[in-house]
Amino acid sequence: MKDFDKNMVVTAAFLTAVTIAIGAFGAHGLKKLVDASALVTFETGVRYQMYHCLALFALGCAPVISLKTKKIVFWFFVVGILFFSGSIYLLSLNNVLPFNSAKIGFITPIGGLLFIIGWAWLGISVISLKKQ
Repeated sequence: MKDFDKNMVVTAAFLTAVTIAIGAFGAHGLKKLVDASALVTFETGVRYQMYHCLALFALGCAPVISLKTKKIVFWFFVVGILFFSGSIYLLSLNNVLPFNSAKIGFITPIGGLLFIIGWAWLGISVISLKKQ
């Protein structure tokens, strides 16, 4: 396994562990703090974060994908997680935070766009692989 692949798998493993902890916090710690719709919103952030953590893990284990593609997709997904899921967490917690997180709502669709670009980049890269 190449160094970047190893680093990607390790990063994905730790991000997945964090995602499980965030999900557990949402499932057990938020019920008394936020309303049901905020909880559903929070769970959406957890779900998308988990999807992309698992995708990073699989990508790190895929030897046929070029290093350049892996690096590009890795950064689209990691920044997408930060922007999309991170902003959703803050937005769903707006009523209990000491500041108004609604002002960062514009970041959520940017994170979604980064996910889309990462997946499209990966798809186009796979289509262009040479037959072996």
